[in-house]
Amino acid sequence: MTKSDKKTIGRIEKIDFPELSIFNLDAKVDTGAYTSSLHCQNIRQITENGQELVEFNVLDSDHPEYEDKLFRCLIHDIRKVKSSNGETEKRFVIKQKVQFFKKQRTIELSLTDRSAMKYPVLLGRKFLKKFVVDISRKYITETN
Repeated sequence: MTKSDKKTIGRIEKIDFPELSIFNLDAKVDTGAYTSSLHCQNIRQITENGQELVEFNVLDSDHPEYEDKLFRCLIHDIRKVKSSNGETEKRFVIKQKVQFFKKQRTIELSLTDRSAMKYPVLLGRKFLKKFVVDISRKYITETN
């Protein structure tokens, strides 16, 4: 895929998570991060019918899109991730379908408490490799 084949996105975009019933979330584009992440609370590993799952609430009660609903997803991976404050933490990684730029795509998301961050979703390089980022713009996906 050449640069001319890639869609341009801004530094902040909207994204939908239909399987989690979450829509129109602000996502920060972060070319310095490898994995994308989603703001979650009450994250815990469980075993159900012999499968390793992660259980969590998406967002927190202060967010307008928050619903007090527990979600369960298969654990795709467990990774050590260096957070923005420089500390390394173990995070559960799940795969989810997202609606982004009028297309459905699959994304890997590390689950973490982002309550201290301005944006509940961070889009990392692994997801961004099919896009070009124009840091001078925001919400390009809404106009295309």
